[in-house]
Amino acid sequence: MTLITQILNGLQLGSVYALVALGYTMVYGIILLLNFAHGDIIMVGAYVSWIIMAQLGLSPVLAVFMSILACTLLGVLIDKVAYAPLRNAPRLSILITAIGVSYFLENGAQLVFGADAKVVPAYTDINTIEVGGLSLSFTAILTIIVTAISTIVLTILVQKTKLGKAMRAVSEDMGAARLMGINVNNTISFTFAVGSALAGIGAVLYSMAYSQATPTMGMMLGTKAFVAAVLGGIGSIPGAVIGGLLVGFAEVFVSAIGLSTWKDAVVFLLLIIVLIVKPTGILGRTMNEKV
Repeated sequence: MTLITQILNGLQLGSVYALVALGYTMVYGIILLLNFAHGDIIMVGAYVSWIIMAQLGLSPVLAVFMSILACTLLGVLIDKVAYAPLRNAPRLSILITAIGVSYFLENGAQLVFGADAKVVPAYTDINTIEVGGLSLSFTAILTIIVTAISTIVLTILVQKTKLGKAMRAVSEDMGAARLMGINVNNTISFTFAVGSALAGIGAVLYSMAYSQATPTMGMMLGTKAFVAAVLGGIGSIPGAVIGGLLVGFAEVFVSAIGLSTWKDAVVFLLLIIVLIVKPTGILGRTMNEKV
């Protein structure tokens, strides 16, 4: 029973990291941008749920919908305001801007909501479900299922749809895609929208598991999701999922053996080991720089 619980905990935590890592990997795959504000978009989603349920007393279903919508719109707005004007700027400029947007969101949330943690009400009254005589966490099962469905839908979107083909074309050669009539800016904005929607789903699932929102909650969550994306091979959808699960299981295993204070260090140690052995990540491919 304890082993099953730990496996479920690892899958749950890893699934949240995987969802966030998918957002990182999509944006990087298209414009080679490490969007360090991605974790803070999740923070905004958590606060939206808190406002809808705790402050306004409205339905949890509305809270889920509004959190995902708010994260999606915020992601597109950040792209249009902060990143789009810098499309042709050096990558370092865009990277610095991403860090600046992250600090702006964190400090803005602290100014508006205060530094203390806000308790996000429960989205559902169901705590456990019985499976084969075992009592399993409903939140954990839901998180795993939602992540699996999101990954499948995202894969179909990228591989089978017209917008997905445009995204792949832009990622391969932005100039050639523009010559073929693809609206590059709209394609990039759509990528941000999809990645931010995944962040919104992650915000809801994270709030279900931990029931609180703080201005800095997205910092470590986003950093670990970035580690997961790099572990799996940034730019790879299956790689993001594998990396997320690896990070989740690493944390749960370290906590299970009584070394919970070391769980963050172990995650970054895992990153160092993988980068030494295979710098492109587990499923990453070597990218040749054109000259």
